[in-house]
Amino acid sequence: MKTYEVTIGIPVYNVEKYIRLTMDSAMAQTFESIEFLILDDCGTDNTMDIVREYQNNHPRGKDIRIVRQPQNRGLGCARNRIVDEAQGTYLYYLDGDDAIEPQTIQLLYNKAKEFDADMVYGSFKRVFTENDVVVDTILYPYPYKIFCEPDEYACYAYDRKVQTMTWNFLIKVDILRKNHLRVAPVGYGEDFTFTVDLPTYVTRVILLPDITYSYYVRDVNIHRWDKNVTREMMDAYIKTIDEKKRRTFLKDKPYYARRCEMLLMYDFSFLKEIMKRRNQLYPRYTNRELRNVMWHPMSLMEILHSQGNRIKIFGAYLVNRLPPAIAVFAIRFAIKIMLR
Repeated sequence: MKTYEVTIGIPVYNVEKYIRLTMDSAMAQTFESIEFLILDDCGTDNTMDIVREYQNNHPRGKDIRIVRQPQNRGLGCARNRIVDEAQGTYLYYLDGDDAIEPQTIQLLYNKAKEFDADMVYGSFKRVFTENDVVVDTILYPYPYKIFCEPDEYACYAYDRKVQTMTWNFLIKVDILRKNHLRVAPVGYGEDFTFTVDLPTYVTRVILLPDITYSYYVRDVNIHRWDKNVTREMMDAYIKTIDEKKRRTFLKDKPYYARRCEMLLMYDFSFLKEIMKRRNQLYPRYTNRELRNVMWHPMSLMEILHSQGNRIKIFGAYLVNRLPPAIAVFAIRFAIKIMLR
């Protein structure tokens, strides 16, 4: 079996319109030792026919490996299967409708080897399109940073200074496997269920200012939430995040309060989405259920003695102790203030 330094893992499902963009950018990498692992999630269009064209005709086609799911299982399960199947020492996720720069893997790999890094992040840009025409581009550059000390990177990441998406970082596969780090296949917010735990398992991390990834935001995605998200998905997401909150073995870590705050801020964003569509989800969420989303495990004394933004954590602490109807009123008021 051939060995590789890097696996580019590409989960695909019904992306025939964009897969050539993705494959062209992957095949154009200047770095040589790459396994191109395509995870076929059993779509219904011609995506995989196009991938097989590359496998049969491209000069790097021999390095393309296709793994097919037994049935359509969703993006979270696809990402997890990639971790299990990857033959590279390092893993890099690339979504099947996005693109990377030709030097992306070479740049990240060189830094990983230079500093024996657990992870290396590139910077990225959002590319907004309408009818496949680019209408705007926003850059998201990181400062150049090297983290080497225990908990140093976690303290930085839990200040919400690092992306919560699963793509555009190079990571040692063994870290994911040994620590059983996987995406929770809940159908909503899956990337966050994975990346929220990463900072607690890595020490040597590098952030690079170089733009290495293009994340496409297309007009076809505008109404995806309304069509696909169900009450069952919402409940599974809430349960997963509650399990993350209960990791009280991290209480002695200097980043613990920041991690709690980060989870609460995502809870708050989640509540905004639910409240917009409360009548579309069945059964309808009760006030008590909505209030309980803001639950977290810190006691009042722990909040007062914590490092980080105690005001936000204390606010969530109070909301969770209000009568349900008043708590929901307070949450709605906070949403209106934040949207001004």
